[in-house]
Amino acid sequence: MFNFTALPPLSLYIHVPWCVRKCPYCDFNSHTSPQQIPENVYVDALIRDLEQEVPLVWGRSVQTIFIGGGTPSLLSAEAYDRLFSAIRALLPLHPNAEITLEANPGTVEAERFRDYYAVGINRLSIGIQSFDNDALNKLGRIHDSAQAIRAVEAAKNAGYDNFNLDLMFGLPGQDEAKARHDVDTAISLAPSHISYYQLTIEPNTLFHAHPPTLPEDDPIYDWQLANQARLAEAGYLQYETSAYAKAGRQCRHNINYWQFGDYLGIGAGAHGKISSASPQQIARSVKQKQPQAFIDMAGTDACLLESTLVDKNEVGFEFMLNAMRLLDGVPTHLFQQHTGVPISTIKHPLKNAEELGLLEHTITQLRPTKKGQLYLNSLIELFLTA
Repeated sequence: MFNFTALPPLSLYIHVPWCVRKCPYCDFNSHTSPQQIPENVYVDALIRDLEQEVPLVWGRSVQTIFIGGGTPSLLSAEAYDRLFSAIRALLPLHPNAEITLEANPGTVEAERFRDYYAVGINRLSIGIQSFDNDALNKLGRIHDSAQAIRAVEAAKNAGYDNFNLDLMFGLPGQDEAKARHDVDTAISLAPSHISYYQLTIEPNTLFHAHPPTLPEDDPIYDWQLANQARLAEAGYLQYETSAYAKAGRQCRHNINYWQFGDYLGIGAGAHGKISSASPQQIARSVKQKQPQAFIDMAGTDACLLESTLVDKNEVGFEFMLNAMRLLDGVPTHLFQQHTGVPISTIKHPLKNAEELGLLEHTITQLRPTKKGQLYLNSLIELFLTA
């Protein structure tokens, strides 16, 4: 049985399911937008969905909000203003809550950024992916390099000093010089945060059905090491497998995920994870994925596409699966606090991981070693047997 003496921090995830065009590498729940997005109808559905969820988290304060997609910047600032008013009426929102919006350079302009900032969105995550026009074309992106740079300048002019740039490497046609140019260009734009990760071919994507020709793994790894060094020299400290930030600018929302915190998920295809003291359990949920089905069913039990309880015997693995992505790991006490089970439940895999040199375990901290970071999958697999 779980035994929660204190519940984890709570975040809110909001999913906007539409994109101008589906990218061939994307496996997220995204759908080509209709000519006219029904944003008022969708916001109404989001509010109904949240009303349905609120009894699960009575009295708990929301620390962060993340609006993902899809392309959330397809919705107007007025739509978010109305949604935020409803959120504040239904839930305590921390006064210094981090509120992030994902934005696509091909769908935004300076005036919209200013409006987003005015309604309380205080962090942007801009999907650049590359500053090379040939790579952007092969990735199916609807923006070019010049638009990407203009989007960043628009964010700064709107007042944003906290924003992330998404970059990928190992792209079709990419070489070392192009990979370096992407990182150097991103650094020159002075974001507070950079997400830098390798393109992977996921099932149920166009790239999976029609794979592009990608660079070989060995040179990709060399580029990664060299560009990680450039990021570090520029003051972007790696704190997670693919996340780099200026001091104090780590993404608080994602850290809550990686520390096995709780999150409400509203919107088409949104995932949620909620711990409760009565009954003592951890519940996961997934909402209806098709936008119209979500709109029709929001606020009813039928909106739940999936609802499962985390097994006590698997919670240790789930915690470590997330926590070991963080280069500094997590405070040891968070294991029991966020899982509701004592750390002794994973004592054997902890010992094995230490003996293999993959993990450091002290009374105050659980962290992967340098070797553990390099062989993260091997480290995590040890906890499958817990």
